[in-house]
Amino acid sequence: MRRIVLIVTVVALLAGGGLWWSRRGPDTTAASTTTSSSVTLASTTTTTPRPLPVCFSETKPATPGHAAIPIEICKPWQAKDTWSGRTPSVYTNSFTPYATQPSVVAYAAWIRTSTTDLALYLGYEGPGPTTLSRGPEEVPPPVTNRLLATFNSGFYEKDAAFGFYVNHTLYFPMVNGLATVVRYTNGRVDIVRWTGGVRPGANITMARQNLPLLVNGGVATPLSANNAAWGSTLGGVPAVWRSALGVDANGNLIYVAAPAQTSSTLAALMVRLHVVRAMQLDINPEWPVFITYGASGAKGAALDVANPNQVATRFLYVSTKDFFAVYVTRKPGEAQPW
Repeated sequence: MRRIVLIVTVVALLAGGGLWWSRRGPDTTAASTTTSSSVTLASTTTTTPRPLPVCFSETKPATPGHAAIPIEICKPWQAKDTWSGRTPSVYTNSFTPYATQPSVVAYAAWIRTSTTDLALYLGYEGPGPTTLSRGPEEVPPPVTNRLLATFNSGFYEKDAAFGFYVNHTLYFPMVNGLATVVRYTNGRVDIVRWTGGVRPGANITMARQNLPLLVNGGVATPLSANNAAWGSTLGGVPAVWRSALGVDANGNLIYVAAPAQTSSTLAALMVRLHVVRAMQLDINPEWPVFITYGASGAKGAALDVANPNQVATRFLYVSTKDFFAVYVTRKPGEAQPW
C-alpha cells in the first residue's frame, strides 16, 4: 500500500511540472548527439537540442519502517519566448544549489544559438574610453520586435586588460590565453581560449574577453580555485554576486548568476549545468542581470535574476556598461543590429 501511495505521489509531481525524484542519474534523452574535435569546428546535431535538467542529490529522510534513501531532484526549465512563433530559443531556471544554504538561489538561462543572433553593445562608459563610435549604447528600438533577452557582460577595461571587437571595429586588442565569447561570420557562437593574436580574423564578427577560462573540458580549471585571481570584490569578502557564460556540447549558451559565490563555487555551478567551457562575467551586486521579454517590441520585460540592484527596462535606454542582446535570427551570419 505504501508503494502505491509513493507511486501516485511521484506521478502527481510529474504531472504538475514541479520537482521530481529519481533514483537514477540525470535524464539525457533530450540531449543531441554531437561530435566536436576542435573549438573551431561546428557541432553536428542529429536532433533539436534542449536544455538538460538541473539535477542535484539529496537524501530522502527516514520514515517509520523505511531507511533514508539517496534521491536526485531535478528542476525543469521554462521556455520564455513562446510568443515568437518558433521553437523556443530561451529557457530559464532557478534553483537552490546548496542544501545547507536554502537562501542562496542560482539563476540560469539557456540560449539556443542556432535560432538566435548574439549581439554585443558598448555602454557610454564600458568597456572603457575610446575615440571610436560607441554605437547605440542600448537595444536599437527598430529591432525590439525580435528581441528575446539581454544580459550583462564583463569587466571594465580599467579593471583587467582584455579584447573587445564588434561591428568590424577593434576597440581593445585581443589577448592570447583569455576566455573569449566569439561569434563567427556563419552565425555560430562559441567560448574559447583565445590564440588568434591581437586582431580577430575575417571569419569573426564579435569577440569579447574576460579573464581566463573558468571551466574547460567540462571541468573546473585549476585557476578557478584561486579566488583572488577573479576580480576585486565589494568589501573584500570572498563570496559575492557572480555571473558566468558557458557553452554546452551542442554549442548552446548557458548563463548563470548567483549571490554568495566564490570563483570555485561559480565554476562548480557551471559544471552542474553541463557546460564544456565557461568564462566569468561581471561580479559584485550591482551588475548581474538577465532579462527576458514576454512579447514583441520588448514588452513584458522581466528580471530573471532576482537582483534588487537591477530594473527590467535597463537596456532599453542608454546603458552605462556594455551588454549582450539575443535576437530571433532571420538568416545565419547576418550582421547584428547596430
